[in-house]
Amino acid sequence: MADTSQTVSGVAERYASSLYELASEAGSVDQIGAELAGFQTMINESADLKRFIESPVFSAEDQLRAVAAVLEKAGISGLSGNFIKVAASNRRLFAVPGMIKSYFQIVARNRGEISAEVTSAHALTAAQENELKATLKGVTGKDVAINVNVDPSILGGLIVKVGSRQIDTSLRTKLSTLKLALKEVG
Repeated sequence: MADTSQTVSGVAERYASSLYELASEAGSVDQIGAELAGFQTMINESADLKRFIESPVFSAEDQLRAVAAVLEKAGISGLSGNFIKVAASNRRLFAVPGMIKSYFQIVARNRGEISAEVTSAHALTAAQENELKATLKGVTGKDVAINVNVDPSILGGLIVKVGSRQIDTSLRTKLSTLKLALKEVG
């Protein structure tokens, strides 16, 4: 079976790079980022939308019509809306989450920041995000842009990925470790 992760990554990087250039020229890098983050949140919270985006069954026209309706309802228009519509019309809707991730990585890189993927059991408050950024800056010595994903299945704690390093303090992992330890004892 062919490895498609590299293909998706390459497609995502090219699309995200183009979007960043356009957003930079328009002076709307942060606005585009906020709209893309909103769309990613919609994907994360809706199993139906996620299935639709990942499904190869729908034609480009069907994907374009459906995503246009979703974007209109969400109030995402302009450059962000057009970007997602272009991805849909080119049958690249499945790669949009990767494109969004790549966009944030490009933004962080151009600001001299490093990016961190943070998974939490529930949404973090602004104060918690700021404290986490400060802590990560102390560890890495650089400004850190964080991308927070909510995954209730980790039960509590955080999973933080910075570059190739990962710190997993999730309750799910701690319970799994305890379960293994108890199996070894008994």
